[in-house]
Amino acid sequence: MRFLDGHEPRYDLTYDDVFVVPGRSTVESRFDVDLSTADGTGATIPIVVANMTAVAGRRMAETVARRGGLVVLPQDVAPDAVAEITAWVKDRHPVWDTPLVLRAGDAVADAINLLPKRAHGAVVVVDADNRPLGVVDEAACAGVDRFTRVGEVANPDVVTVPLDTAPREVFDRLHGRTARIALGVDTEGRLVGVLTEVAALRAEIYAPALDANGRLRVAAATGVNGDVAARAAELVDAGVDVLVVDTAHGHQEKMLTALRAVSKLDLGSVPVAAGNVVTAAGVRDLVEAGADVIKVGVGPGAMCTTRMMTGVGRPQFSAVAECAAQARALGKHVWADGGVRHPRDVALALAAGASSVMVGSWFAGTYESPGDLLRDEAGRAYKESFGMASKRAVTARTRSDNAFDRARKGLFEEGISTSRMRLDPTRPGVEDLIDSICSGVRSACTYAGAHDLTEFHEQVVLGMQSAAGFAEGRPLPGGW
Repeated sequence: MRFLDGHEPRYDLTYDDVFVVPGRSTVESRFDVDLSTADGTGATIPIVVANMTAVAGRRMAETVARRGGLVVLPQDVAPDAVAEITAWVKDRHPVWDTPLVLRAGDAVADAINLLPKRAHGAVVVVDADNRPLGVVDEAACAGVDRFTRVGEVANPDVVTVPLDTAPREVFDRLHGRTARIALGVDTEGRLVGVLTEVAALRAEIYAPALDANGRLRVAAATGVNGDVAARAAELVDAGVDVLVVDTAHGHQEKMLTALRAVSKLDLGSVPVAAGNVVTAAGVRDLVEAGADVIKVGVGPGAMCTTRMMTGVGRPQFSAVAECAAQARALGKHVWADGGVRHPRDVALALAAGASSVMVGSWFAGTYESPGDLLRDEAGRAYKESFGMASKRAVTARTRSDNAFDRARKGLFEEGISTSRMRLDPTRPGVEDLIDSICSGVRSACTYAGAHDLTEFHEQVVLGMQSAAGFAEGRPLPGGW
């Protein structure tokens, strides 16, 4: 990475302050760009979903891993629950999506409650042997009494194919038909998964993030309080593929002590990510204590009020650039954590040297986040999100403390406790957002003449811009 005409910034920069300068390129297509990471996590796209309770759950973990990314389960989740979620995720098919299932005697009301749980928007009606009888979608439930049986409204005209059918063939079978999904069945005709036309297309574009046994990958976090080594051992025994030691201020003795304790465990091939820091000194200390990947970012998150409360933090682009350079010198890697609101921000974080970019609140407003789908006064769909240092998160985290300690800790929360994250009608699923991000990153690489992310960082030329320069690049809200 270098700046245009040798310019060196005299102050720290955010993502809005910089842009990629197009250069001579031999990359003929965006699909010639390899988005695989090189940080040992096994991700095939540079996206890590942050360990936020309102964002990272089993459904998110399954979906994102199927597209090549990684989800970090929050540190507030009990180890036995992490073990159960991890086993569930690793039992999912790497290509076919998990179906929503009802029996013919179930009510339409049950289908209406289930439909918002999946982006594919369909419930499969099955018999007692789990063989499909038909499909129910939102249209089938419209204008129907809620106590009607789903067997009466299910559409029996469905595409049913063997589970080993190539995604391209599934796409061809669905293309031009009114049927929205194909059903994948085993050799006994029992339902295993579903695939939409666009999901079949994605399966030919993305490579899932798989472990050595061909199962979907998942990560989990631990904090720095209590017996960190014991929790870390439990998480590794549960089968997580990446261990994240996480606290808002990662450059502190408690973090270093926790990392040293974790590094003494027999982790096998499980890499350890730790943070957060924003300086080269922080990177050096965490690497020395045993971290393989360093999380970079203090205060840029959408749900974070740290900078306004304390004045502490650092503009994210400069923090990532400095930390990535130091990590690279030590043979390690960084994740850029926070501050991404557009695909361009992800591309710029990778240009600065991050191996992956962590996404939190941006993914909260999707079908796959754990919260319930709600409607505002205008009928617009949304989910609630909150920061992990907010009063809401602190209250949940300290529920086992005595009343005095809970009240004392509640005085010092930092972060937004409730925020409505609306589902974008054009991109309501996390896969839709991943498409947008990866498309932007691939295009940025072609403009820089890079075939992969390592080349992108090495070859990219950046410029600095004013607020007016940034505004110039934004499309007009309503067109002309």
